[in-house]
Amino acid sequence: VFFSAYIVEKRDVLAISGVRRFGISFPELRHFGPILLAWGISLVVMVAEKDLGSSLLFFTLFVVLLWISTGKASYLGVSAILFLGGALLAWSQFTHVKERVDIWIHPFNDPTGDGYQIVQSSFALAEGGLTGTGLGVGNPENIPAVETDFILAAIGEELGLIGTTAVLILFLLMVGAGLKISLTSSRPFEKLLSSGLTTLLGFQAFIIIAGVVRLLPLTGVTLPFVSYGG
Repeated sequence: VFFSAYIVEKRDVLAISGVRRFGISFPELRHFGPILLAWGISLVVMVAEKDLGSSLLFFTLFVVLLWISTGKASYLGVSAILFLGGALLAWSQFTHVKERVDIWIHPFNDPTGDGYQIVQSSFALAEGGLTGTGLGVGNPENIPAVETDFILAAIGEELGLIGTTAVLILFLLMVGAGLKISLTSSRPFEKLLSSGLTTLLGFQAFIIIAGVVRLLPLTGVTLPFVSYGG
């Protein structure tokens, strides 16, 4: 809500090119002060608590709202560079980040230890196949934290590819509804707020689903409206 309100208030000055660096125009730094402070404090707290998923969500929300408000695609490019640089720095400096990446790439190197969760999730998805083992017939208890991080693996085991596809379609419908609200909103604040909430929902669902199927390292977020506490 703060991000949306501040960006709406400063939208005109953020869209005006005040400084040019490396061939890209940026607004004056002083206009970024309050929002960068709030964003920076949030990231520091999340990294200190080893909550990578929330840090990634905050960063993505900031970038998307800034892009929607100003229409400057250059922000996306600069943000991508900052993200890659931050990811490499986190991987090299923080042990817990490096461990998650190693487990993501080589889970079967330690199938009964650090890789146990991902290995059991992969087995559950494979067991489910196309139609699943049947509702209540699977063994989700074999997966640690199945009710939070790995709820999709339980769905995949019992309802199969068809069930997991249905879940994905439901999320796409919710994201589509959120984007429709944003596009039809006449007030800038409502447009940014609906865009921000839709971004959080869609991106959070994406990174946890991608983590379960091993497209991305696990970040610790839950599947919205499905996971326990999510």
